Amino acid sequence: MNPTSSTPLALRSKVPDSEKITINLGYVDLGHIDLLVSEGFYANRTDFIRTAIRNQLSTQNEEVRQVVARKMLVLGLQRFGRTDLEAVQAAGQTLEIRVLGLASIEDDVPPALAQATIASVTVLGAFHASPAVKAALAGRIG
Repeated sequence: MNPTSSTPLALRSKVPDSEKITINLGYVDLGHIDLLVSEGFYANRTDFIRTAIRNQLSTQNEEVRQVVARKMLVLGLQRFGRTDLEAVQAAGQTLEIRVLGLASIEDDVPPALAQATIASVTVLGAFHASPAVKAALAGRIG
């Protein structure tokens, strides 16, 4: 089942394409970054950090691919709306959500429906859901 196929585009909420993180750097490392920025190698600190992360992920690409396959993770964005979960419930099934990226449960999903249809949630990245749905799934989020 394609979890987004039954949710009309107009009803889908806008999901940000990034997640804000905070890191602590030593003064020497920060100085190196600032030097490269001031010399025009990078537009700003964020540009340097994103580039460094992408380069590191690129060197580990094969390992990531193997783990994604082994753990049967969906790579990217996976959304679930009320219609999707009602179809799962009508079929007498439950979902084991496994995502590397972003898993999103739409705001139209009541906590009881999420609890009845989602057996487990494993997300490497970000998991967006209402506080009530997260509370209903608290023991199933790993």
